Amino acid sequence: MPKDKKKEEVTEVEHVDRNISSFSQISHLIDAEIITRLSLSHNKLTIVPPNIADLISLQSLNLWNNQIEELPPSISSLPKLRILNVGMNKLTKLPKGFGSFSELEILDLTYNNLSERSLPGNFFFMQTLRALYLGDNDFEMLPGDVENLTNLQILVLRENDLLTLPKELGKLTRLRELHIQGNRLAMIPPELGNLELVGSKQVLRLEHNPFIPRIQDQFDENGAAGVWAHIRTDDYRYFFGRQEPSSTPVPPKRNKEKKVSRKGIQQA
Repeated sequence: MPKDKKKEEVTEVEHVDRNISSFSQISHLIDAEIITRLSLSHNKLTIVPPNIADLISLQSLNLWNNQIEELPPSISSLPKLRILNVGMNKLTKLPKGFGSFSELEILDLTYNNLSERSLPGNFFFMQTLRALYLGDNDFEMLPGDVENLTNLQILVLRENDLLTLPKELGKLTRLRELHIQGNRLAMIPPELGNLELVGSKQVLRLEHNPFIPRIQDQFDENGAAGVWAHIRTDDYRYFFGRQEPSSTPVPPKRNKEKKVSRKGIQQA
């Protein structure tokens, strides 16, 4: 019985806030073949080693709040990984082939320095993905390839620099949470009205965007539900279709130079 208990313990390693700066400091704790959960949040890691791919049974990897500037391409070959949290780091790009995860369901990239230019071509082809957290980054647009995330239920894009949303978002019919507050959005494509995001089991966050008056008025009077009802009308579809891309002034970016994730990184 004690032997079984010991084996059970080493399948999960949690070293949070231990001043760890290298994976080598905990390598003696890890049995690469049986570890299923590894949590190293609130440490000082700067590098994820390529041999992370040796953890063939790993299902959950939590690296929240470290100082990681890039990830190895090998990370996406983890065959059983379902949860990956690399939020609150210093990522400016993702490695080639990052979208090759075969089982990933939850991906948290919150509070990094990522933009649409940071993503590899296969990023939006993770068909097992159910929740994608991209809040507090530097996205100005989202590629139409997002339509390939057919199982997505939660999409968080809050506090970016988004000027537009792709109409292809309207194809994600399983989406139940959409967070787009704190961006630079003036309008919402009418195709997003296809999504069932209003109700007791749904979440729709739209506040703190420089919406055109007809959308802002609906939000002020009836909240997100009012906006969603409006973008579904024929009147709005007609209005949206007649707008020239250059007809709406571009709202200025917010100053993000004091972001924690920017400290120590040379700005281009």
